[in-house]
Amino acid sequence: MSLKVLPFKIVKPEDDALIFQVDQGPALYDKLHQHEEIQISLILEGEGTLIVGDSINYYSKGDVIVIGSHIPHVFKSDESASNSSHMLTLFFTESSFGDVFFTLQELKGLHAFFKRAKYGFRLTSKENQAKDLFLKLETSSKFERFLILLKLMKIGSKANYKSLSAFIYDKKYSNNEGQRIRNVFEYTINTFTEDISLDSIARVANMTKNAFCKYFKKRTNKTYIQFLNELRIEYACKILLSDKELSIINIAEQVGFNNMSNFNRQFKRIKHVNPSEFRKRAY
Repeated sequence: MSLKVLPFKIVKPEDDALIFQVDQGPALYDKLHQHEEIQISLILEGEGTLIVGDSINYYSKGDVIVIGSHIPHVFKSDESASNSSHMLTLFFTESSFGDVFFTLQELKGLHAFFKRAKYGFRLTSKENQAKDLFLKLETSSKFERFLILLKLMKIGSKANYKSLSAFIYDKKYSNNEGQRIRNVFEYTINTFTEDISLDSIARVANMTKNAFCKYFKKRTNKTYIQFLNELRIEYACKILLSDKELSIINIAEQVGFNNMSNFNRQFKRIKHVNPSEFRKRAY
């Protein structure tokens, strides 16, 4: 039985403590969702936006990504950059192998993995080591997959890493709440290059403007405008790195800023350098 990913829920095969899933197609599942299972994934093909908790990230080929239990997240494939997506994933919970398994003294070295997973993280070293293990999964027995999981967790405990979010809302979303925040994120990801007013996004959430502003701040620890600007700046960084001929004014317009000084100000606030310095450092 294959794993079925539903909005904010994962249905798991009854007898499987550890689930191996292959996602392959033009795009990855692009609905905001959360699940009890911790997720360890390798991106074999594709790139795009990854929202985890309160933060916007980008994923690309070769990334090894860990997303903790109940963290809302969405992979939004950039089909203009790649028309093929391929991701290998292991799903498990802290109690998959019994309530006390991961508390055993022999597994003390894996505690850092769970601490890092709480906010989601991406490996910044030992990616090839992890990739070699992932590539064995498809032809492995269930027991061999269990051993591979422990090895991947050990790498995830020791390797250099980058956290994927800074704030996690500590209450589980109900299905209705999940639908609401998902609609907000989806609308934002699909239209961030256009002018989005607080009135228009509040309508998407089916709330008054004031109620929406409080709702969003409580759940992400930032204002909606901060979130929108971060999404635009992350996309601007991607363009700055991929097209060194395009002028910074054009890039600012392309990502939804119609005021150059505001673009520069927001860029420096988020990246701590101005756009031209950011590009210069990359090349």
